[in-house]
Amino acid sequence: MKIVHVVECFAAGTAHFINLLTQYTSCEHIVIHGERRDEISAEAVKAKFPQGVTFIQWKNAQREIRPGKDLMALRELTTILKNLKDIDVIHLHSSKAGFLGRAACFILGLKNVIYTPNGASFARADVSTKNKSLYILLEKVADKLAGEVVCCSPSEAQSYEKIGINTSFINNGTSIPTLDPETPQPCKGAPFRIVTCGRITEQKNPKLFNQIASFFKQQQDITFTWIGEGAMEQRAVLNSGNIKVTGWLPKREVEDILTRADLYLSTSLWEGLPFSVLEALSLGKCLLLSDCVGNRDLVKNGYNGYSFLTADEAISRIQWLMRNQESVKQMGRNSREWSEKEFDIELVSKQYQNLYASFAKRRKD
Repeated sequence: MKIVHVVECFAAGTAHFINLLTQYTSCEHIVIHGERRDEISAEAVKAKFPQGVTFIQWKNAQREIRPGKDLMALRELTTILKNLKDIDVIHLHSSKAGFLGRAACFILGLKNVIYTPNGASFARADVSTKNKSLYILLEKVADKLAGEVVCCSPSEAQSYEKIGINTSFINNGTSIPTLDPETPQPCKGAPFRIVTCGRITEQKNPKLFNQIASFFKQQQDITFTWIGEGAMEQRAVLNSGNIKVTGWLPKREVEDILTRADLYLSTSLWEGLPFSVLEALSLGKCLLLSDCVGNRDLVKNGYNGYSFLTADEAISRIQWLMRNQESVKQMGRNSREWSEKEFDIELVSKQYQNLYASFAKRRKD
């Protein structure tokens, strides 16, 4: 099968998701991509993909809504798709490619279209009510043009159902690492280590992370680590003296820090189904996650961690977990078991392989 992926935000979790699909589904993959130069170059992203993937740059694609520029991007994308032959499935990723991609497919009469939001634009907590209403309108218009919405988590699917758009979902997944029994684990007497991982942005809510950490700043028996980097104004929010910001690290170093951690903390305002949390789950970590779209699909209270709504609630949970370290270890084991059963990329990729095959068959029929 020939699968064409269309993505504007060729960075972070979305690019990682497409990368995994190209690795674990037995298809010919073509990626039409934009570039987020303020985050990472397209060349650096492409270097992480397996050999055999074809890349086509979508030069006019950009993040913000700008009618003139978006019209140019639509024309360019329509031309690119028109020149590709024998496409079995067009898979659109994230909101900008989701709208322009469905418009282009409508113009070309293409029906074999999947749209995966990976973080619904109208679920964003950093935009006005007016903009949210605009995003909902755009989603509804695009839904009438072409394609089927396949969300990356149950709660993301529910958010689309609430605005009247029918959808299904396939969970995001991650590769399940082999746990080395000789790797140092959290040990008795060591500080209680709390870790998060991701770009320091408003979406990840560094203000709340800092507020939680600040409560413990006089204690020597607890540490906070943020693996990642961000804009200067967002990074400056993490000013509590007990927070270490590492910047971006190689994957092996990230896994080493996570393995040694006692607790994975996410303070996000919204998500799709976050890969950073999926990876913590696969490494057998107890989780403490803000109760937002995406996060709430990865924690079962009392089983593999807890969700929270406020800083006070998170602080109270941390205090309890520090006193009950055997429970922390058991919840970590539960995380690993759940990850193997539901979020293994090999299982997830089979679901996408079957979905692609059903679309390809529909096209040929």
